[in-house]
Amino acid sequence: MKKLIALIIVAPPLIFAVVFGYLLVKGPRMTVQHHFREFQTVLPPPPPGTVSAQPDASRIPAGAALALVKNPLPANPQNLERGGIYYSYYCLFCHGEGGAGDGPVGHSYIPVPADLRGAKVAGYSDGELLRAMLTGAGHEPVLERVVPPEQRFHLALFVRSLARAR
Repeated sequence: MKKLIALIIVAPPLIFAVVFGYLLVKGPRMTVQHHFREFQTVLPPPPPGTVSAQPDASRIPAGAALALVKNPLPANPQNLERGGIYYSYYCLFCHGEGGAGDGPVGHSYIPVPADLRGAKVAGYSDGELLRAMLTGAGHEPVLERVVPPEQRFHLALFVRSLARAR
């Protein structure tokens, strides 16, 4: 009688453990699992209307075309004022109030931000200045995507005024 009671108590958990172990190892989903290897994966095409996050090379000229780019805006007080506003949006935190490269965030960068009042920046053509502002060291690829095209030349005028003010 004791053997029968022990069998009734021990048998169900033992049978459950054996069936569970079998299903765990040999279950239907374990033997036919899909596995993805990066080199074998073919990605679906992007949805229609998707815009690439990669910079568009046609937006900012390069090479010899830089010399052909001229700032279409006159250096009048209204344009300089707008450029100063855009400077405070995009440049002030790294380059500082006067463009000396001593902004509150700029101190944490290596190399430190450029002094926008220096002879190097003053010697840039309009195209070179525009390219350096948008894709230079520390700017890539952020400013090219962040600064709207209609604000770029105002910003270039203001940077030029910093070099002249010194």
